[in-house]
Amino acid sequence: MMLLRLFWEFFKIGLFAVGGGMATIPFLYDLSDRTGWFTYTQLADMIAISESTPGPIGVNMSTYVGYEMAGIAGSIFTTLGFVAPSIIIIVIVSIFLQKFRDNRYVESAFYGLRPASSGLIASAALSVAIVALLADGWSFGTLWQSIRWPAVALAVFLAIVTNLKQTKKWHPIVFLGFSAVVGIVFHFGGV
Repeated sequence: MMLLRLFWEFFKIGLFAVGGGMATIPFLYDLSDRTGWFTYTQLADMIAISESTPGPIGVNMSTYVGYEMAGIAGSIFTTLGFVAPSIIIIVIVSIFLQKFRDNRYVESAFYGLRPASSGLIASAALSVAIVALLADGWSFGTLWQSIRWPAVALAVFLAIVTNLKQTKKWHPIVFLGFSAVVGIVFHFGGV
């Protein structure tokens, strides 16, 4: 029964996460709230791992959650659930491609989806920033004390370094590796 529930939950996420893998993150926060399968901190770890492994982040995250919940079978069911809506939609669209190509309603719908997709991605970025830069249990009253200053310093440093002319073309894995080493050396997980 758990495998079917995993499939269904990730089918719904795959169906409505328009705009790429980062757009799935708000749906995963909702899934966490509804099921208790993982905490926000675990979700932040999943995002980090999914971002640093090859492949689409949405697929990587669904596979990761499935594996954590029900092993290899869970990872297969969540991944299939996540990609099934895309496959179904692509097959349907390809059948009617010529009819849809010049349809003004379809064109308008896609135009309207752009801001929604941008909003989902911005929401995901904000959620990840809060988990990464603020201590668990933070509130606006204790905001100053709840800030993880080493993480903020690393984020500012990386924002500057990744935009320097000399380092702008470096591969992202260099910055991920650097951040991992800094996190290990300075024990960011325990901050």
